[in-house]
Amino acid sequence: MNKTFADQVIDFNKNLKYSGSLPDGFQVLNPYLDNPETLVVMQKFYEKYYNDSHQRKFLIGINPSRHGAGVTGVPFTDTKRLEGVCGIKMESARTHEVSSVFMYDMIEEYGGAEEFYHDVYINSPFPLAIVRETKKGSVNANYYDDKVLFNEVKDFMIESLQFHLSLNVDTSEVFILGKKNADFISKLNKEAHLFDKMTVLEHPRYIQQYKSKEKELYIDKYILVLKK
Repeated sequence: MNKTFADQVIDFNKNLKYSGSLPDGFQVLNPYLDNPETLVVMQKFYEKYYNDSHQRKFLIGINPSRHGAGVTGVPFTDTKRLEGVCGIKMESARTHEVSSVFMYDMIEEYGGAEEFYHDVYINSPFPLAIVRETKKGSVNANYYDDKVLFNEVKDFMIESLQFHLSLNVDTSEVFILGKKNADFISKLNKEAHLFDKMTVLEHPRYIQQYKSKEKELYIDKYILVLKK
C-alpha cells in the first residue's frame, strides 16, 4: 500500500537526528527526542491535514524556532495556534511564537487551515531548532548566522530538502521565506539542482516585528502567489 503524504512526513520526523559537528556555542534541539508529546501532536496534525497524496506547493522556512516547531513539531505553529486553530491540544507546553501569529492570520484569510494545508506544505532546509549560547543565555539561531555553522550543516540541509522534494510537491516553483534565507538556499540549489524557480516572500517574523502596520498587504501578497 502506498504511503500517504502524512505517513512519509511522520516517518521522516520520527527518524530525524543531526549527528554532524557544530561550531562552539551552537546546539541543535530535537523536539521529537526532548518531549514525547511532540511526536503525538505532530502525528495528529499530519494525519488531520495531509492524509492523502495530493500535490502541494512547497513553502520553505529557515529552521524551527524553539517556541514554534521546536516545541510542537509543526512548522510556524506554536501551541496556541495548534490548539485554537487546528484543534490539537498540547498538555506539556504553552508557547507563543511571533511568526506563528502572522502565519495563522494569513491562513485564516487564505480560507482556513484545511484549505491552506491541502494546497501548501511547509518545512525548513534545517528541520531542527538551533540555539546559540550568549552571555544573556540561550537564543534562537539561524543556520546562516555563522559561516562555519552553514558549512557544517550544508550537506544535511541538502538531504533534508531532497526528502521534502520527494514528496508530492511542485518543484517547478518553490516559495522561500526571507531574503537572506533565499540567498543561501540559492547556493544549495546551484549545487544540488533541487528546483526550477524560487519566489521569495518576506519572513513572517520580519513582518510581525517591523512591518505590522502593512501586515494586510503582506498577507495579500502571500495569498496572491500561493493561489496563482
